[in-house]
Amino acid sequence: MPPRKKRNSAPPVRVADRIGALPDSTLQHVLSFLPAQEAVHTCMLARRWRHLWRSTTGLRIDYHYNDNYGFVQDLHKFMDHLLILRERTDLDTVEIELGKYSDDEVPYVNLWIRFAVMCKVRVLTLHVIPPDLRLDDLPFVSRHLRILDLYGVALQEKFLDFANCPALEDLKLTDCEINCDRMSSRSLKHLSITSCVSELDCRFHISTPGLVSLELVDVCGRTPFLEYMALLETAYVDIGQDCEDVCLNYDSGVSCGANNNACEKCVPIQDDCNSDCVLLGGISSAKHLELLSESRKFVFTRDLKHCPTFSKLKALLLNEYWCEAADLDPLACILKNSPVLEKLTLQLFSKGPNHKVEIKGC
Repeated sequence: MPPRKKRNSAPPVRVADRIGALPDSTLQHVLSFLPAQEAVHTCMLARRWRHLWRSTTGLRIDYHYNDNYGFVQDLHKFMDHLLILRERTDLDTVEIELGKYSDDEVPYVNLWIRFAVMCKVRVLTLHVIPPDLRLDDLPFVSRHLRILDLYGVALQEKFLDFANCPALEDLKLTDCEINCDRMSSRSLKHLSITSCVSELDCRFHISTPGLVSLELVDVCGRTPFLEYMALLETAYVDIGQDCEDVCLNYDSGVSCGANNNACEKCVPIQDDCNSDCVLLGGISSAKHLELLSESRKFVFTRDLKHCPTFSKLKALLLNEYWCEAADLDPLACILKNSPVLEKLTLQLFSKGPNHKVEIKGC
């Protein structure tokens, strides 16, 4: 039997380590998108990865990571080591999402926020479920913070004074408890307040003269008082069911108004005496407005008694609230004071697109 011919074996295939070829700065940026726990675990991949997690440009503390993390009592042990071992490099983004906590564990969360500020964080997100975690009543001081997103936290007066945050441009408050009578920022451009609670007897004042866009939705308690925003371009205001500005004598689109014979709800509270308008005066420079309200709420109709001129308003969306009065007086009043209006949309008895009436060339 003739000997078998030896086959020429193929040379071994070398797989290029494309990830390993990336510079450290790129790998650190990629690690920033991982939960902090997973980013730390990469130290076991190879010698080169041992310390990369210590200088990431982002820090994400996420209670969805597993069943244990998310409870502050479990997280703080991990975070204690991370804060000690991490390099003091700047952070672009810090995201903290938390689950259950006790009052004794709240100081740890405040400590993590202060650490982020010390690292010159530019985008800071704190989401807490269940809500009402109480943050320290200390001034928020950061020359670098641009975006602040808070969900489910209780805010005190000093925290909402952003005079020492000159770069802050975007603020989002959702399901927060507001325990102060004023929020101020000269640098803020975009503000969103959704489903927040204010249990104070006075109105919560918003002083943001440089604001470009505003979203004010379903505030529980008294409607916030808006100071004039000369640069405002768009505003979405939705006065929901939990608003306490309710007329007890409401009848077919007409409230009893603010006078000596008004019901106890319509009588002006102390902070209303400084201005004729609670909402409309502050947003009168906008180019695009969406103004929605539940029935029986008197803020818009009372503001119309001293209706400002919407000299820049091009597009206006209103719901059925503005058409409930028999003489359509609220609708007629705001149209009369919108001299350059080009488009009117009436969203009647529905939030869906099939129940909108659009009128162009007003």
